[in-house]
Formats: sequence, C-alpha cells, structure tokens
Amino acid sequence: MSADERPLLDVGRIVKAHGLKGQVLVDLWTDRTERLDPTTRLSSDHGELVVVAAARHQARFIVTFDKIVTREDAERWRGVVLRASKVVDDDAIWIDELYDAEVFDAFGVRRGVVVAVEANPASDLLVLDSGALVPLTFVVSLEANTRIDVDVPEGLFE
Repeated sequence: MSADERPLLDVGRIVKAHGLKGQVLVDLWTDRTERLDPTTRLSSDHGELVVVAAARHQARFIVTFDKIVTREDAERWRGVVLRASKVVDDDAIWIDELYDAEVFDAFGVRRGVVVAVEANPASDLLVLDSGALVPLTFVVSLEANTRIDVDVPEGLFE
C-alpha cells in the first residue's frame, strides 16, 4: 500500500495565530515530531498544507505553513485538525491497532477486550472490558485489532 493509499490519522490541531506573519501555534498529538519537518505535507478539511518551518514552543510548536502568510490567514485556520498518513514502523505499537483486540496472557487465558488506552507516564495502559489495566510494556505480540498477547507479572489480573 502506498503512502497515498494509507488512511489519514489526526496528528494535531492549529490552536491559534502566533505573531503577525502567518505563523500558528500547533498542538501536536503524536510523539513523531518529524510530522513538522520542513516540506512535510499535512491534510485538513481546509486543504493541504506544507510545513516551511517549525520550532518547539513550551508544550506546542510554532509553525510556518506555505499557504498561511498573514495573521488574518492564521486566524481562519484556528481549530483546524491536521492529518497525515500513518508512518511505517514495524517496531511501533499504534494505538488504533489496539482497540477491540482480545488480550491473552502467557498461558493462553483470555483476559478481556481492549476498550480504551489510557495515558500513563511510565507506560500507556490497555483498559480491558474486564476492568483490568495492562501496561503496554508487557505486550509481546500484536495482531492489529484482533489479538494481543501479554506476559505480565504474577498477580496483575487478580
């Protein structure tokens, strides 16, 4: 599947205008900061944008896009969600691949179905319909949206 055929993922949102020359403040919803590298193309409901420059600013980024050149332009883009193709990385676990998957422990016992993923500083947590919380660090194999095998410490499911 080519990059053009992959489904687009929401990767951030333009929060507001920044300055007078069309720069905007972007809240990036991914840890893949290369989404804001120069020449990167992002899609939105307002059309495609190309990143000209970006710099971290506190917890967000100040971004210059090719089609946003005045403060008035920037104000019109306020609140617009930015999208991009999924990055191909065989070693990564993607959140959208976790939902609705059945979770099995090292003994093949079904422990529940993933209904949510909860952010946690140490490791994001799989929230199962059984009420169990399983840190992603214990995932040993994943079949997207179907099956997740975990190897957890004794007592985690008790």
